[in-house]
Amino acid sequence: MTWNGGTLNGERILIALGGNAMTAPDGSAAPDAQAAAIEAAMDPVADLVAAGARVALTHGNGPQVGNLLIKNQLAAGVVPPVPLDWCGAQTQATVGVMIMNSLERALAARGAARPVSTVVTRTLVDASDPGFTAPAKPIGRYFPEEEARRAMARGEAWKRFGDRGWRRVVASPEPLEILDAPAAAVLLDAGHVVVAAGGGGAPVVRVDGTLRGVEAVVDKDLAAQLLARRLGATTLVIATDVESAMVGFGTPRARPLHRTTPRELAELAAAGHFAGGSMGPKVEAVRRFVASGGRRAAIASLPRLGDAAHGKAGTIIEARPGVETDEQSS
Repeated sequence: MTWNGGTLNGERILIALGGNAMTAPDGSAAPDAQAAAIEAAMDPVADLVAAGARVALTHGNGPQVGNLLIKNQLAAGVVPPVPLDWCGAQTQATVGVMIMNSLERALAARGAARPVSTVVTRTLVDASDPGFTAPAKPIGRYFPEEEARRAMARGEAWKRFGDRGWRRVVASPEPLEILDAPAAAVLLDAGHVVVAAGGGGAPVVRVDGTLRGVEAVVDKDLAAQLLARRLGATTLVIATDVESAMVGFGTPRARPLHRTTPRELAELAAAGHFAGGSMGPKVEAVRRFVASGGRRAAIASLPRLGDAAHGKAGTIIEARPGVETDEQSS
């Protein structure tokens, strides 16, 4: 099968799905809304698989973890709240099952049946990462101050966001290693479409030679580029709800960034063109992937997934041969 005139036989592509692929357009994370959104998101993924690509998927889990945190808040006096690494593991499994069901249906409809598997994945972080001493990543919904104070009394860190209210803030340490990538690689080699490192993976640290979960969240996009490299992917596509990254976003001189290199991206990021909480991690993820030897990366809208994988849509990042492929980024 072809995609826009080109085959993808054997090419390894890592697709990172943003939160918009997991929820309704209005942000609803009700079960039916999540299922419908994932069903729609699997159509362009199935097209790539049917075109011959070996595809691995990762995904966000912000809305799903947010729902679990609400349950923690409301039921704290009845059942013990569960820690964040548990929330990450639970949502990996839940979203993974929905992806498996939807993608298998989409592949069968194309006459391209493949096994689809989910690996509930742990991500190693450093216990001394500075993020643990200054939690700054907001998670969950906004709450009134009274609710936030009760949570702070249980040892949680919260921050006020103006008139919108208070949100919990947690550490977001640098991902060092996708510990279960070898299992995902075996499945990918065997012809499976693999879902792994959902939500960045469940964060763990090594203490006295053993692994322990920690209260943190790992950035999904930074984990995605690490997983892509461990799986030998040639292409990384970060699918989001915009057509491309923007230079000068929010200013009269805003313009889409169509084609660039890791070095130019680093310069633009240093100049403050990409917001730290939204586009910034995506830009850094694609920069690292290509700078570390990946052939191509893209930031694009979900419907343009196939064109982005071919370098024909979104923001395309490629290294200049012999110039920018020798940088080793973590």
